[in-house]
Amino acid sequence: MANVTDGTQAKAQVVAAPQAIATGKTTIEDGVVAKIAGIAAREVSGVHALGGGAARMVGAIRDALNTSDLAQGVSVEVGETQVAVDVTIVAAYPVSLQKVADDVRAAIHRAMVDLVGLDVAEVNVTVNDVHIPSDDDTEDAPETRVG
Repeated sequence: MANVTDGTQAKAQVVAAPQAIATGKTTIEDGVVAKIAGIAAREVSGVHALGGGAARMVGAIRDALNTSDLAQGVSVEVGETQVAVDVTIVAAYPVSLQKVADDVRAAIHRAMVDLVGLDVAEVNVTVNDVHIPSDDDTEDAPETRVG
């Protein structure tokens, strides 16, 4: 007697054996958390710089030496399951200070949850200064009356 099939072959199912999950503890240093928060804050539109006056001055020197401190202007408190972040920003003029602060808060919150894996207790944003683009222009300095 002939074996009649519909032309399809049976497919083998491959089931991966469950791998053992290694146990242990992951520790993320405060500096790493601060750096991630700093990167997230810098990516927000309307943020000109991070940190207060002295920190920005030291940051300018570090930038000239090509050793930027991405955690400049950021302080963190890291617990077992939560993190609190304080960040000081310089806003670019003209932006809504409340909007840029809210956007910074949201960006840091996302980064802490997505990248660090911790719940966020709070994100405090301090607007330390407003950067006016004309402050950088030395060519447009007003003429003096005396020579």
